Amino acid sequence: MNRRLFAACFGVVAALWSAGAGAEAPCRASRDLLNLNNPLEIARTAVAEERQLRIVAMGSSSTQGYGASNPKYSYPAQLQIKLEAAMPGIDVHVYNKGVGGQDAEEMVQRMKQDVKPEQAHLVVWQVGTNSAIRRDPLPKFAEKLRAGIDIGRALGANFVMMNLQYVPAVVALPDEEEYARVMAEVAKQKGAGLFRRFEIMRSWYNDGMPYAQFVTNDGLHLNDFGQKCIGKLLAMSILDAVNPRRLTGAPKSAH
Repeated sequence: MNRRLFAACFGVVAALWSAGAGAEAPCRASRDLLNLNNPLEIARTAVAEERQLRIVAMGSSSTQGYGASNPKYSYPAQLQIKLEAAMPGIDVHVYNKGVGGQDAEEMVQRMKQDVKPEQAHLVVWQVGTNSAIRRDPLPKFAEKLRAGIDIGRALGANFVMMNLQYVPAVVALPDEEEYARVMAEVAKQKGAGLFRRFEIMRSWYNDGMPYAQFVTNDGLHLNDFGQKCIGKLLAMSILDAVNPRRLTGAPKSAH
């Protein structure tokens, strides 16, 4: 897509985004969208036997917390808050390894150095948005995803990919769903989990939630509501996999 056509498409979507937001909608997602399709056995064992859970949040600006008015509203910070509340007695650490502007290739290059020191039980890799915007060829994108998963798993961690954001800057692209499709295929091939952020956020929009409810006015980054909600829903997905009710007697869902 050339720059002029992209700008025109983005302008249309941005106009839809700017339609007034009403009262804050509830944070929600259907149960099937929260299924990681991975048992997170390493994380589950860590909770049951070590009474701890160490998570590395790899990613770009949305992991770093860009768009949130306070660092505690970033989804990694919210993830830790929700997991601690749901699993009393479990020592939870979520290490934020977000670096703004990076794509899949750049994150693969630092995967080992950022994951290994934390001895992570689980790596959540937020990736795909920048690769799609930069028009990375899909075969190269898939190759980098496989390489990143291999590195993380070689370090003894469960692996969950978080896919693209459903935001105006991404929806304006001609093939954003192809990047989401490739991520799902690679996750299945490599036995990794998948947190379907793209589908979850699309469900918000399709259910009538305006972009202004969950996206900043740059049309790309999550605002406080978006960051906090993604953190809460990710916590629910992880809790469902590690099953803290059976392991610790704690509630199974974050509220």
